[in-house]
Amino acid sequence: MSKVNKPPISLSRLIRFMKRKEDKIAVIVGTVTDDIRVYEVLPMKVTALRFTERARARIEKAGGEGLTFDQLALRAPIERNTVLLRGPKNSLEAVKHFGKAPGVPPQPHQTLCTIKG
Repeated sequence: MSKVNKPPISLSRLIRFMKRKEDKIAVIVGTVTDDIRVYEVLPMKVTALRFTERARARIEKAGGEGLTFDQLALRAPIERNTVLLRGPKNSLEAVKHFGKAPGVPPQPHQTLCTIKG
């Protein structure tokens, strides 16, 4: 799977999406990253491809769990009580350069050329 289809999700966004869903398991195809702006982390169960060290530590310190997809398959084989989440897909730096070929008007994207003059 390409990197564009595995956008990271921050801990603050994960907390916002999982409010009032503490009994469900959050499933993220991507990386869960730490967010230092958040002081209190909810005790939640999270399944992801990767966790940063601090994100996993903060989730487990709050009483939650960081699961792998293998553990999720054993715990919820029919995917009941799960919430599928994704980070912001179009905020990657590479998305700025997608568009028509260079030189074709209109150009709403940024060119990769860095030489000016």
